[in-house]
Amino acid sequence: MKRYRELSPSLRTIMTPGPVEVDPRVLRAMSLPILGQFDPEFTDIMNDTMDMIRALFQTDNRWAYPIDGTSRSGIEAVLTSLIEPGDRVLVPIYGRFGHLLVEIAQRCGAQVSTLEQEWGQVFARGQVAEAILRERPDLVAIVHGETSTGCLQPLEEIGKACRASDALLVVDAVATVGGTRIAADEWMLDAVIGGTQKCLSIPAGMAPITYNERAEAKLLRRKRIERGLRDPKQEADSGGRPIQSNYFDLSQLQDYWSPARLNHHTEATSMLYALREGLRFVLEEGLEPRFARHLEHEAALVAGLRAMGLTLFGDPDCKMPMVTCVNIPDQVDGESVRSMLLHEFGIEIASSFGSLKGRIWRIGTMGFSCNKKNVLHLLGALDAALLRHGVSIPTGAAVQAALDVYDSKVDAQG
Repeated sequence: MKRYRELSPSLRTIMTPGPVEVDPRVLRAMSLPILGQFDPEFTDIMNDTMDMIRALFQTDNRWAYPIDGTSRSGIEAVLTSLIEPGDRVLVPIYGRFGHLLVEIAQRCGAQVSTLEQEWGQVFARGQVAEAILRERPDLVAIVHGETSTGCLQPLEEIGKACRASDALLVVDAVATVGGTRIAADEWMLDAVIGGTQKCLSIPAGMAPITYNERAEAKLLRRKRIERGLRDPKQEADSGGRPIQSNYFDLSQLQDYWSPARLNHHTEATSMLYALREGLRFVLEEGLEPRFARHLEHEAALVAGLRAMGLTLFGDPDCKMPMVTCVNIPDQVDGESVRSMLLHEFGIEIASSFGSLKGRIWRIGTMGFSCNKKNVLHLLGALDAALLRHGVSIPTGAAVQAALDVYDSKVDAQG
């Protein structure tokens, strides 16, 4: 029989838009003893987690809990539960992950219309609101922060427009939650999906979500059909359809997370430990200080890149604070530079997708990976890698520019 080596992954400095380095305290929590899912100690952990998810999304929603699975499981759970066949769905697209929302909505049988913006920009004030008035959708699905382009879409006006037209607003906040402000109630977001493997610095494997009473009302109507409490034909005539998925049925999952704890699936115990502890560390740091930390290290990184002579991709007025997209210099093999960073310096950055593949690098400063050591390490390594690839740059200027940013903050505080 073939013998396999003991697992021993290399230590990396991960500066991609996800996954990122995991807080060691989260890894420690994952090694704790397993509890049964109906053990009172475990249900206390579930309740703690729900409370912290509410705080994370800045909401008073009754329903705030994780979906067991990676971020896409949360997106699928929300969309498959809220979209009925024949529903009109509007998806404003300004990057790769808008197309994912379109695909999932189409699989649900929706009549999908799209509004597209050039990659590297977001929608101007009024654009999405005008499309909502024109298309009269039942549901609008949009990405908050597009990691494919490094752009952040403001949501406040879109939330108001959806509420005025009685459309549900579903937001993919996978890349932004825990790294910048998301005010679900204030912005009138009906359902929001987050991810663990980015700014929360938890392994991929859970997707915290929240949704309000408007979304729940649709779930409960579909649940009545599914359980035969109303005439399915009568409901079908009025547009109602039962939820097809079992695993991703929010109407069943909320029963599981309710005080009744109705059995639905076996909970991912160790991942729930990780989520609870990761959220605890986020809230202990404080949301506003955490957002400020992401802005500080973004500023240092950007100053270093510009001092090196590199340029950024996209409109700077809508840049995500946790993702920086860098134009690859002409005549430079971007993949060769990435390979050198990984194998010589132990640093991973990302390439991109579609028309941007080979044109930009994407650098993440997220969660636990968002720190001074990582920023300075990356800038010094990228300096060396570009010189090695024949690019003429002012040697050492990048690290010095980043240090100037850090020093200016110390001076301001002192």
